[in-house]
Amino acid sequence: MPLDTHAAQVLEMIRLSGRPPYETLRPAEAREVSRNARAVLTPEPPQMADVRDIKIGERGTIPARLYRPLGSGPEAALPALIYFHGGGWVIGDLDSHDVVCRQIANGSGAAVVSVDYRLAPEHKFPAAIEDAIAATAWIAAHGAGLGIDTARLAVGGDSAGGNLAAVVALDARDRDGPKLTQQVLIYPATEFAMTHPSHERFAEGLFLTRAMMLWFRGHYLRSLEDGADWRASPLRATSLAKLPPALVLTAGYDPLCDEGEDYAARLAAAGVAVTRMRVEGMIHGFLTMGKLIPAANEAVAMIAASLKIAFVR
Repeated sequence: MPLDTHAAQVLEMIRLSGRPPYETLRPAEAREVSRNARAVLTPEPPQMADVRDIKIGERGTIPARLYRPLGSGPEAALPALIYFHGGGWVIGDLDSHDVVCRQIANGSGAAVVSVDYRLAPEHKFPAAIEDAIAATAWIAAHGAGLGIDTARLAVGGDSAGGNLAAVVALDARDRDGPKLTQQVLIYPATEFAMTHPSHERFAEGLFLTRAMMLWFRGHYLRSLEDGADWRASPLRATSLAKLPPALVLTAGYDPLCDEGEDYAARLAAAGVAVTRMRVEGMIHGFLTMGKLIPAANEAVAMIAASLKIAFVR
């Protein structure tokens, strides 16, 4: 299938803007460039019943944002998606994925807790993983105080956040952690070796390039040896059995497409219930571009619908 026309327009806008590639910038500069692009790409934030910034974790040091959907009463105990934003473990924050979290909450009828985990290179691997695991454990233990039904928790995220969600699910299985209802893996990074064919097919000219992935990898990992750790590359986990049901969404024009689909296939082979969704013609990172890419809003609606079903099982 050809590249989606709206995605192609976004790529042309980026080209005409003269925006420097992230891999030519320092992390702080890349974050600023990313922040400046949000207004152009991100839809207007929908209304919510409640949105508030909170601090979570046993020491109360992890920033997070709680979303409660329209129509939910303040006393209602809602199921919740714990969400980890994308951005290559280097960029992204609570604001970069604010609209997506609002859309998922309103569409699913569930609460969403967006986690602002520590970023590299200031905090290298495994800091982001530690925050993601600690945030999930804290919500499972204390979520009732936030109006969350802790018996109905899911984890999810996009790109780097999909990587974190997959690792949180594995860690919860192995260490008798929170019982998760679902894992939502949106074009997840699952293997730092970067040897899947899609890394070569889509190495240049798209939103995520091979050079950018190498830049992210270099900032996140302490050394290349970290890439062999299943907490960095969940595709290397010895077993994917007995994990929560998964929704795995990939994009047709994405360097991470093949490793995401490989992870979905391994989950299914291990007996995990998997819903696979490839958005043909789409680029990496499209989910937050709903102002210009209609398929983004359609994909978010499908994610929300999947959660709604999962939470009533």
